[in-house]
Amino acid sequence: MKIMKGTILWSAAMFVGVGAHAADLPVKAKAIEYVKICSLYGAGFYYIPGTDTCIKLGGYLRADTMLATNTDFDAASSGLAGAQNRLSNYYTTRARQDLQIDTRTATEYGVVRTFAELVYTWTSGTYTGAGTTGVNGATTYTSSTGSQVAGGSLGVYYAFIQYSGFTFGKAESQFRTPWAEYPANILELPGSGGWDPVNQVTYTADFGQGVTASFSAQDQVQNYTTNIWNVSGATVSGLATGAYGANDIGGSRAPDLVARVRVDQAWGLFQASFAAHDNHAAYYGASEPTGHPDDKWGWAGQLALSIKNLPTGAGDTINLTGVYTNGASRYNFQDFMTTTYAMYGGTSVSGAYQSLGLAGVSDSVFVTGAGQQLTTTYGFNGGYTHNWDPYWNTSVFGAWAAVRYNGTAKGYICGAFVANLALSSGVGGCNPDFNYAVVGTKTSWTPVKNLTFTGELAYMMLDQKYASGSTVTLPLQSGLAKPAAVYELKDQNSLVLLLRAQRNF
Repeated sequence: MKIMKGTILWSAAMFVGVGAHAADLPVKAKAIEYVKICSLYGAGFYYIPGTDTCIKLGGYLRADTMLATNTDFDAASSGLAGAQNRLSNYYTTRARQDLQIDTRTATEYGVVRTFAELVYTWTSGTYTGAGTTGVNGATTYTSSTGSQVAGGSLGVYYAFIQYSGFTFGKAESQFRTPWAEYPANILELPGSGGWDPVNQVTYTADFGQGVTASFSAQDQVQNYTTNIWNVSGATVSGLATGAYGANDIGGSRAPDLVARVRVDQAWGLFQASFAAHDNHAAYYGASEPTGHPDDKWGWAGQLALSIKNLPTGAGDTINLTGVYTNGASRYNFQDFMTTTYAMYGGTSVSGAYQSLGLAGVSDSVFVTGAGQQLTTTYGFNGGYTHNWDPYWNTSVFGAWAAVRYNGTAKGYICGAFVANLALSSGVGGCNPDFNYAVVGTKTSWTPVKNLTFTGELAYMMLDQKYASGSTVTLPLQSGLAKPAAVYELKDQNSLVLLLRAQRNF
């Protein structure tokens, strides 16, 4: 009996204990919210937990090395790079992390989309300055935070909202093509509207079958203005770098107005673009009573063609672009390119220290008391890409662009040259027109998906139009270590090599 009684009491105690612990547990576990795949907008989208908004994250990390230039993606065409001496960089490096954030929400009135692309970039700088002891050497490392040892720069490439056919914010210009200045290359080329996104308000009508039309008002301040030169303010130091006057740009008055028609189908793409650009100068002198020239509207037109599914191989493409501008030069010489050129080289002219290629791009020029003279440019670029197999591809590319000043503008600029730089051939041998050309090739290897190694070689040519044998007399260019001397005006060139490693995700 004692044994049985003990067993019953022990069992009762166990039951009470188990019941007490069971009472402490929740009746039902709270549901866990898992991240779900969103298949509405293609691969890579997921629902943000607790919402009906889909998000996709992407980007890349890249490392670049440019040989024989001080600038990433560009030729040695100005400043220390153009000096071609011991102050010029033999190489320039860059590392960049890119992050893309794409969100989309379906509504009864259509999809609401936001997109942002942010980059953090570090670029090796250079040493500048003429020294403090009379030695013509560079003494100071660049002050740019983007090049400091533990520094870097934050960039906002894209930041826009799209809804019901409208785009608000920083997005690609409706003037540009999908490849912009990169038909088959990485190096900067003229001959098309630039890649750089721009603030805008745009409406795009979709007619189906890949046919769209867009109408846009976009910011012109940073991306789409070159120079408005008051030649009456030209200086010796400015002319020696290709700046043909004092920059005299007023505040913003009107956005650039852009229209585009595009046909994008399986065979390829055709596009026609047009832009109107207001040239708004400031004052002739240092104060309001000096007066100012009237505004003058410029314009740019562009035609582009892309051909896919070529018989040479799967994925092979040809991209072609042609552009003409009058008073809107940035639609040809896009905003990653310099607008003043000073390239030094050798000479065979007796009495000349070296040769020099001088050139400058503007939207307009004027002199005090006169109106603006618009600058004309035209050009093209193109590229062909061939895929050898899924791992290797090679491209060839080229570009040619011209800058032309009218007779009145040439008179202004040449008068400044003769007066300030003692142009040997006088006004009769002076012609500030020039051509700019690039040819090159690129080969890429993708050993595994989304990891690519690239090598690109490009040859740039500056074809200046001053009379053969013309010379100018320059003062000391202390920042470049160039002495006060006579220089022959002559065509110049630059050969650069780009090496890149990039991982996309």
